[in-house]
Amino acid sequence: MLYLVVNWLLSAVSLIIVAHLVSGFHVASFGAALLAALAIGLINATLGLLLKVITFPLTIVTFGLFLLVINALMLRLASAVVPGFEVAGFWPALLGAIILAVLNTVMRHLVFR
Repeated sequence: MLYLVVNWLLSAVSLIIVAHLVSGFHVASFGAALLAALAIGLINATLGLLLKVITFPLTIVTFGLFLLVINALMLRLASAVVPGFEVAGFWPALLGAIILAVLNTVMRHLVFR
């Protein structure tokens, strides 16, 4: 349980950092970041998983790069349902997805090793 809470907090902090780095990516508060992290997790676990299964052949052909497009679309969808979390377009979502993946990986490595 503690692991899930720490992951959730790390994801929220990562969203705030991305909002400072990427133009067109906005998080109004830490509360909005917490809600956005929760929404992104739920969307990725449901619709994201379905899209990844359906687009698996395309992912193979693009050597996994298409997963970044799916993650960008999941960020855009989360921004549509979470107040205080905005992603202004596809390109900020794509850049945000890349930076978010790197940040989450680094932060989890530092905290959970």
